Amino acid sequence: MVRLTALAGALAAMTSLAHAEPIEFYQVDAMPYDESVPAPEDVLGFGVGERPVRHDQMVTYLTQLAELSDRITVETIGHTHEGRPILFFVVTSPENHARLDAIREAHLAQLEPGAQPADLPAVVWLNYGVHGAESAGMDAAIPTLYHYAAAEGLEIEADLREAVILITAIFNPDGHSRRVNHVETFGGTVPVTDPDHEQHNLWTEARTNHYWFDLNRQWLLQTQPESQAWLRQWHRWKPMVSADFHEMGTESTFYFHPGEPRRRNPLIPERARELTRGIAQHHINFLDSEARLYTSEEGFDNFYVGKGSTYPQVNGSLGILFEVGAARGGLIEADRGLVRHADNVRTHFRTSLTTVSGALAQRDEIGAYQRQFFNDAMRQARNDDDRAFVFTAEGDPVRAAFFLDLLDRHDIRVNALARDVEIDEQAYRAGEAYVVELAQPQYTMIRSIFDRVTEFEENVFYDVSGWTLPLAYDLDYAALGGRFNAGLLGEAVEPAPIGREAPEPSSYGYVLRWSDYYAPRALYRLLDNDIRVRVATEPATISTPQGDLEFGPGAVFVPLVGQELGRRAIHDLVARAATEDGVAVYSVTSGSTAGGSPDLGDSSGFRSVERPEVLLLFGDGLTSYDAGEVWHQLDHRMHIPVTLRRKDEISGLDWSRYTHLVIVGGGNTSLPEAARDRIAQWIREDGGILVATRQAAEMAQGAFLGVEAAEEEDEAEAEPLERRNYADMAIDDAEHVIGGALFAGDLDTTHPIGFGYADRFLALHRNTTLTLERPEDDPFAVVVEYTDAPLLSGYASQRRRDEIGGTPAVVAQRLGSGTVILFADNPNFRATYRGNEKMFMNAVFFGGLIDRARGDY
Repeated sequence: MVRLTALAGALAAMTSLAHAEPIEFYQVDAMPYDESVPAPEDVLGFGVGERPVRHDQMVTYLTQLAELSDRITVETIGHTHEGRPILFFVVTSPENHARLDAIREAHLAQLEPGAQPADLPAVVWLNYGVHGAESAGMDAAIPTLYHYAAAEGLEIEADLREAVILITAIFNPDGHSRRVNHVETFGGTVPVTDPDHEQHNLWTEARTNHYWFDLNRQWLLQTQPESQAWLRQWHRWKPMVSADFHEMGTESTFYFHPGEPRRRNPLIPERARELTRGIAQHHINFLDSEARLYTSEEGFDNFYVGKGSTYPQVNGSLGILFEVGAARGGLIEADRGLVRHADNVRTHFRTSLTTVSGALAQRDEIGAYQRQFFNDAMRQARNDDDRAFVFTAEGDPVRAAFFLDLLDRHDIRVNALARDVEIDEQAYRAGEAYVVELAQPQYTMIRSIFDRVTEFEENVFYDVSGWTLPLAYDLDYAALGGRFNAGLLGEAVEPAPIGREAPEPSSYGYVLRWSDYYAPRALYRLLDNDIRVRVATEPATISTPQGDLEFGPGAVFVPLVGQELGRRAIHDLVARAATEDGVAVYSVTSGSTAGGSPDLGDSSGFRSVERPEVLLLFGDGLTSYDAGEVWHQLDHRMHIPVTLRRKDEISGLDWSRYTHLVIVGGGNTSLPEAARDRIAQWIREDGGILVATRQAAEMAQGAFLGVEAAEEEDEAEAEPLERRNYADMAIDDAEHVIGGALFAGDLDTTHPIGFGYADRFLALHRNTTLTLERPEDDPFAVVVEYTDAPLLSGYASQRRRDEIGGTPAVVAQRLGSGTVILFADNPNFRATYRGNEKMFMNAVFFGGLIDRARGDY
């Protein structure tokens, strides 16, 4: 009773504070404010922290501030999947605004190796709201911009004169909008502080963007429109300091970088940590003045370069992470007391100000560090024996174009290969291959993208430990080393449209090359228009106006005979495949093939496929990231409609309308017995195709194929555990965890799941320790097998390497009339593993082409 009474009193006091003079709660003591500048409550109708601020309300208010203030400009730099604007604000003095382009150009010019320093304002970047569930990280943009519009006096005038402050508000409008909807849906007249109240249960649902991607992993990967918009601005300015505002678990207090000292990416100079510690002292001074709890060198690392606080550090900036214990729905009980959203917003707002003041206090030192970073990069590049990297994507220029676009977004210069080169029996051909010279300012970023790292000082990782992107894109690549010379550098390459020339009209039919990335999109469009197609199940040499051309398995033949659409309409469709999808499409002049390959009318060499109808399960223990990546791959990229259904709500479905069921991994992949029986019946009798990944693959192998996972040897019974120090628990616990690494696989390119690949080598992303069992009754079922020494990049203990090496990575087996296809890993991980994605699309289109082994083996 005493506790409840005290809690009620605290709640009443806090509520009255929020309603009394809201803006005064945020204003800096002893600093005058211009009363003509509207406070948030004047426009919103309520104070920040009193209730959620909808994104459209935030846009209205912040845009109004920019229109009224000569200190602030705003522009829309991009839009989300759902069409919401992403706003970018520049805050500085009116005098600086008048010469803003000159300031930016001079700032960039002084970063060129050998350039002289210039007397310029400090460039500071503040980004808010990358995670939609983290409300304080979003709403803090409001008092921050209000402060810079309304604050008066010599101090603020000096800050604005000496700094250009860049603010993105906000990074994730779609996730933000889901959070607001959730909080308001379960909100009431009286605040409910019980942590078990549904209003506070929004972490996963609202954290991500529309397709359930964690945008704070997208600084490196660049597959989402939000991250593409803000990174373009980041490199236009290359700020000296970048601050990233988040929330963490409610029981945590407040965190800010420099972070865990032993968990620093080796590409980040130690000097960055020293300067960040100098800025941290400004946060400490403010927090100590209010007797607040905080931590700054524990828990969070600086290793994976795709996060908002780490990416700047491999690009010459200081990156600073801020985390505050979340108030969830707005007001929530915790062991440390009542946690209030308004207080969290104020903390992020005030540390935004201390970030600027800390940067200004060390402006000369940070500027010198940034210039030295790029000078050192050029020096290291000239001493680097690799000299340059060459890469190509055989048979898939669109995949190469994606990688070129990625490098361009990271401000990396690429040249066409001027003449043919052969390295380790791999041919790199002029006109198809590209060169990335190391001697350029972005040397550090190049090394981060291309390097394979398998040795680490410590084995505890907040995120993935390996991300070698040429492997993720399934590119052939190599260091040129001593072979490099300026004569290999052709013209500088910039991203270009992926379209190809349309084929000439044919009197017989058309053939589409399956190795091209968007071939599945083109195939679905044909099937959706009721075009009958035939897919090659083996290599074929086909007659075209360009002569007899060789096509690999998976090539799509579109005959003119037997179609309901006319010839012109069919040509228009295949022309779109070329001009919009970048697929190589050829007119066919004869049904007779050459070189002993099957004729186009051969029913075994060319087989029909049907339009897929995909059901994707999510929720109820399935990882939303994985489900979102499948949804994004099929819907957004391949324009294939997907039916989304919660895993615990599949009873009563009309299974006859679906051809495919996709179940992704997660903490709970189990299915009720009735659902399991119905799915098994659908596969066996209706010819359904089940595609399962990660933990769901392990579940499906037991539930539908009758294979139980092998149990690990009970080492505890074999011999007593060795005594260890308690302080080593965190590191020892992580010894055998695979947080995210690249493993090598051997791919059967003759299998329908392997159609469209140029060779057998394939890098796979792995972040579990599970292994699939080898089918005993089908020697053809293992599509991909991990090599005996599988680790390519990232961390995995020797024990895990030994356990995984030689086991199946992809298994495809017939079950009655249907097929079960199992991926030990996630082939759509973060929409980045372009090489693995083709296997997944093959499962969607070619799962029905897999034949049953009938021999006695």
